[in-house]
Amino acid sequence: MASADQLINAFTTLLVTIDPPGLAPIFLGLTTGMSRAERTQVALRGSTIAFIILAVFALFGASVLGVLGISIGAFRIAGGLLLFWIAFEMVFERRQERKEKASEAAVTKDHIENIAVFPLALPLIAGPGAISATILLAGTLATSVGKAQLIAVIAANLLLTLLMLLIADRLDRFLGVTGRAILTRLLGVILAALAVQFVVDGAKAALNLISATPH
Repeated sequence: MASADQLINAFTTLLVTIDPPGLAPIFLGLTTGMSRAERTQVALRGSTIAFIILAVFALFGASVLGVLGISIGAFRIAGGLLLFWIAFEMVFERRQERKEKASEAAVTKDHIENIAVFPLALPLIAGPGAISATILLAGTLATSVGKAQLIAVIAANLLLTLLMLLIADRLDRFLGVTGRAILTRLLGVILAALAVQFVVDGAKAALNLISATPH
């Protein structure tokens, strides 16, 4: 069973990588012209699909790495570097621009009914950062009870994301441009620290593996 610290760390990591407040204005742009009922349907469907994607990676991501011959230590280093890059983009406000460009491209190509799948569920909610974080966390919560707890943490994050999408118009008005900028940068700094910790843990695991290997 995971400790309270591990669960808080897992929740914070996923919360920052998914970034529900940052999704709110993009979601409003994606659903322009929709009624409240249609917007609710898109938010519910997108959050559900994102939960299924992340839950699958939580359960089977480590097994896939094993089949590919990738150690969890190596993936922690790679995932930590990826999360650090996302944190860098958040601090310097490049991630929001990239997400907005992805959403604009998708609206022109896909029918409005498919917005919940692409780009909302993938890659805006369950993006590369969230998937990497999920696999990393699954490596630290390797027992069946730990996996169940991780899925519960994912569900809690996706419920929070759904809530943010449902109140996106009010949240966007409340935060404003300045509030969003401050919150994004603050979350970026937190994510950078978590990313460095993943790299450090991965390096320790890799070094232990090397020292344990017979020469």
